[in-house]
Amino acid sequence: MGTKTETMDFLVDQLSGLPNIRSKRMFGEYALYCDEKVVAFVCDDELFIKPTDAGREYIGDPEEAPAYPGSKLYFRVSGDRWEDREWLTGLIDATAAVLPLPKPKKPKVKK
Repeated sequence: MGTKTETMDFLVDQLSGLPNIRSKRMFGEYALYCDEKVVAFVCDDELFIKPTDAGREYIGDPEEAPAYPGSKLYFRVSGDRWEDREWLTGLIDATAAVLPLPKPKKPKVKK
């Protein structure tokens, strides 16, 4: 099925209070970045947050599900929670705060 562009536009708008929020289309779905850290995936119009202790504490009792067949478990956030901009922003901010920065990419060697 795939995720609709409108879904990503809505999520990015809801999270616009955070600096450096962006999405990137990957394999027909999307990754959600905060401060250049992948904090979530959006697959089939569903939001899956990377699992962290901070996120678990923020959510309380998260629903866990794979983002795609064969993936590890993520925190699935239902669409009705997306409407609460303050709550969603807090969850993404708490998750991004504890995730490590991505490793720098090695420069390509010319042959």
